[in-house]
Amino acid sequence: MTQRDFHMEDMKKRYAKFSEMKLSKQAFVDTRLPEHERDLYNVIGNGVSEDPELKPSIDTVEGFNIHYVGAEPGKGAALHTHTTVEVFFAMSGKWSVYWGENGENNIELDTFDIISVPEGVMRGFKNIGDSYANLMAILGGNDPGKIGWAKSVLDLAEKSGLRLDSSVKIVELNST
Repeated sequence: MTQRDFHMEDMKKRYAKFSEMKLSKQAFVDTRLPEHERDLYNVIGNGVSEDPELKPSIDTVEGFNIHYVGAEPGKGAALHTHTTVEVFFAMSGKWSVYWGENGENNIELDTFDIISVPEGVMRGFKNIGDSYANLMAILGGNDPGKIGWAKSVLDLAEKSGLRLDSSVKIVELNST
């Protein structure tokens, strides 16, 4: 393998300092629902965020996208699906990763545990610990596509005042 010379200015474009990352509390259509409130950081790549204002800390994508998710106990993502593999890594706390048409299957992750969910599988996750915790989500591919939500999630989101537009970005229904 040929060694590449990489300059400091180039490497700094590939560096993200957590304390300087921007977060979104409404990165997805389900986040207004109380049980699905969470913080999301786009770390590498645009990923699948539905918040048009959330930009990645590192926009160079080379086969994967990374998000950090933080949530209070009992909170996490609603049932959804992706067109790529999604890997969940418990950075802190204890998490439940559930899957199936109604989320009937479940595996618990302790800190540093990891699980890989295949493409097309309906999945969700929530913090089942006693305090705020962090989870890393890694999506495969340069373009991880868009999220597919369970119809029940979209119906509840619309009742809360949120909907997705034709480009799959969040629209506030009560705004003028």
